[in-house]
Amino acid sequence: MSGRRRVSKLTRVFSPEGPTLRELAVQALSSVERGYDLLAPKFDHTPFRTPDPVLDAVASALEKRGPFESGLDLCCGTGAGVEVLARVCRERVTGVDFSTGMLAVARERVPTEGPRLGWVRGDARALPFAAAFDLVVSFGALGHFLPRELPRLFGQVHSVLRPGGLFAFPVSAPPRPRSAAFWTLLAFDAVMRVRNAVWRPPFVMYYRAFRFGDLWRELERAGFQVELCPLEEFGRRADGSPRVRMIAARRLP
Repeated sequence: MSGRRRVSKLTRVFSPEGPTLRELAVQALSSVERGYDLLAPKFDHTPFRTPDPVLDAVASALEKRGPFESGLDLCCGTGAGVEVLARVCRERVTGVDFSTGMLAVARERVPTEGPRLGWVRGDARALPFAAAFDLVVSFGALGHFLPRELPRLFGQVHSVLRPGGLFAFPVSAPPRPRSAAFWTLLAFDAVMRVRNAVWRPPFVMYYRAFRFGDLWRELERAGFQVELCPLEEFGRRADGSPRVRMIAARRLP
């Protein structure tokens, strides 16, 4: 019995309530949609969920630019970003995700007080909305898109924003090449690329898919005016640059 308990503890990752290594392996060998359906009940107990300090910092930065009437959380997952929007939007907040499992968890865990909440199953590359939002946010979703998909993705965000509307998302400064974090993320991406080369369907999830300049350039091409907002809660690096920024891209008329 004690041996089985030790094995169970060793095979659980991130937290005691998190997925086992076996569950993660099954997820990783599934499609993105199916993988997140499987992970949904335990997603909030993994580091894949955006940490609360980042959510709070973005909410504080948006409060200075608001209030907003209606907001959309792009690739909302279990609804953490919807809770950010509920702090800064007065009328309506919508979460969109293509994982039925993640949306089911979001419906259960997100409080219903405040602005009207809505949940929509949909693909971020083909959003089922008109230009009806003043604010779009996204947390941790860009790694699920390939560089060639950025124009279409940002074009979709542009199409659902009213003129002057804001698209906001946090980005962290890349780790230094000599740091353990740099090599950990590089190794993770390498494993995912090998997996996608030999296994179908693909599971697109990369941590180092884009350079900062690529994001800026594609946002401008899609019709946004881009502003950088340092999130000072996370301090600065030795060279004085912010550790975390919020990209605030405003839709031009």
